[in-house]
Amino acid sequence: MPLLVLPFPAIDPILFEIGPYALRWYALAYIAGIMLAWRYMRTLVLNDVLWGKMARPTPLDLDDFVVWGTFGIILGGRIGYVLFYNPAYYFQNPMESFAIWTGGMSFHGGFTGTVVAMILFARLRKLSIWRLFDLAGAAAPIGLFFGRIANFINAELWGRPTDVPWAVVFPGGGPEPRHPSQLYEAALEGVVLFLIIRILTHRFKMLQRPGFVAGAFAAGYGIARCIAELYRVPDAQIGYLSGFLTMGILLSLPMVLIGVAAMIWSSRKAPKQA
Repeated sequence: MPLLVLPFPAIDPILFEIGPYALRWYALAYIAGIMLAWRYMRTLVLNDVLWGKMARPTPLDLDDFVVWGTFGIILGGRIGYVLFYNPAYYFQNPMESFAIWTGGMSFHGGFTGTVVAMILFARLRKLSIWRLFDLAGAAAPIGLFFGRIANFINAELWGRPTDVPWAVVFPGGGPEPRHPSQLYEAALEGVVLFLIIRILTHRFKMLQRPGFVAGAFAAGYGIARCIAELYRVPDAQIGYLSGFLTMGILLSLPMVLIGVAAMIWSSRKAPKQA
């Protein structure tokens, strides 16, 4: 064991309890991520410099959309986890599918659920779906950051055994020190991706090219997730699909391809003013 290995900080996953009700850090992370992402999206639509003469959703549109987006994240995330990561268990225990407070959410499922929510909302309000996609893509890394921090607090989704000096011994992960892969993902999918997209929106004014920011998010997330998967232990019930290939990588590669295609399409398309 390396001399500088870090013991896991024993953080209670329950923030506080009132009778039979408990507020978990996992739930708080979702609440904080959604609320901060919503506020950031409102800040973006109010900044005329970023949009030029381009039409965009109003703050009121975003206030209404946050409810749709929340349901898309939660329902899609849970359904995605049930279908992609542990279908056999939930087929045998169908009522457990609704126990979201126990953990078990899929980003790719939540992403799909949010996309469906955005499409339905944009059609209802007669909004440009690409501009709504761009706003969501610019703000999504905020939620990803808080979600990965919650994974670390829950001591779940830990990494592979390692001898790096910042390795952590996780409860339930055996005696071996492991990569804190949750923190790697918080850094890559949250901080780094947010800063890259921030440069695109504020330095290069890419919100004026519908679809580019959304594509950058999809491709950026896919690349970040594939990198992180190289250090993360896959879910025990799935394991490695082939060699180093995991379910996370398999689901992320199409995001990279779609994201790159969206950026190329957006770059070649002449900007519109409405």
